[in-house]
Amino acid sequence: MLAMTVSGGSLTAAQVPEPAPGPDEVLIEVAAAGVNRADLLQAAGHYPPPQGAPAWPGLEVSGTIVDVGSADNATLLGAEVCALLPGGGYAQYAAVDAGLVLPVPEHVDPVDAAGLPEAAATVYSNLGYLLGEDASRKRRVLVHGGSGGIGTFAVQFARKLADAETWTTARADFTKQLEALGADRVIDYRSEDFAALAQEAGGADAILDVIGAAYFEPNLKALAQDGRLAIIGLQKGNAAQIHLGGLLAKRATITGTTLRARPLEQRRQILAEVFERVWPALDTGEVKPVVTTRLPLGEAAEAHRLMNAGGHFGKIVLTAK
Repeated sequence: MLAMTVSGGSLTAAQVPEPAPGPDEVLIEVAAAGVNRADLLQAAGHYPPPQGAPAWPGLEVSGTIVDVGSADNATLLGAEVCALLPGGGYAQYAAVDAGLVLPVPEHVDPVDAAGLPEAAATVYSNLGYLLGEDASRKRRVLVHGGSGGIGTFAVQFARKLADAETWTTARADFTKQLEALGADRVIDYRSEDFAALAQEAGGADAILDVIGAAYFEPNLKALAQDGRLAIIGLQKGNAAQIHLGGLLAKRATITGTTLRARPLEQRRQILAEVFERVWPALDTGEVKPVVTTRLPLGEAAEAHRLMNAGGHFGKIVLTAK
């Protein structure tokens, strides 16, 4: 089969053996693969795949189940699905644990569904607690990088599922698109001070951050009392100084997470909860995947260039058919 392998920091089309599904796995004929920043890091040699995963990038796909490793999963044959992978999505076929597979939501294009698993699982695993809280007041959520694949999903999640006042940072020219997704306020990170604006409004109860070190101190300032900061990316640095007094005074909670490194059982549990608590909103169209760029699998290097350059809105997917 064709796969986009990594050689010398570059993506190269190569013929590799088609994977055979293990006892708990299914084999997906890939329709499309979502592009994520982790894929760029892997291609550059900074984020090696976990043990046992294919050597080529790709953390999420959509497609059709064409083989199963156990008769227990025979009912899944022929199903249109999307799936969360530890790697190997940039290919014509992908084998994945059956517990990491979700049906393509109703009214969602199967190709666009390739951009759902990573975003939905990442956002839910960091902000899902908001769905279970009986808040005595309307909470405020600040999403950094609102125009990206994670950000466009997080804005919809916070506003439409968690019923939170939703702020996001992005370029000013993306304001209308983000407001259409539910953002109550779009802050132009190039000309506005998000920390000062948040402080003036009483602070953010939750912050989802993909930026990292450059935003660490401003994020602490932006937090409300008892606020939570979830760091899920390091786009602008991985080392920051912390003012412990401010952290203590706000009783702040700071977490740092990655999805790929979680044990399989945790990823299965996250996907099960996503299916129960998030998928219904996708089935009805209340929440939608935001895919604005489709490129053929063979143009994966161009997809990486576009993501690295910035300026795109929503998800980029690679079509394998």
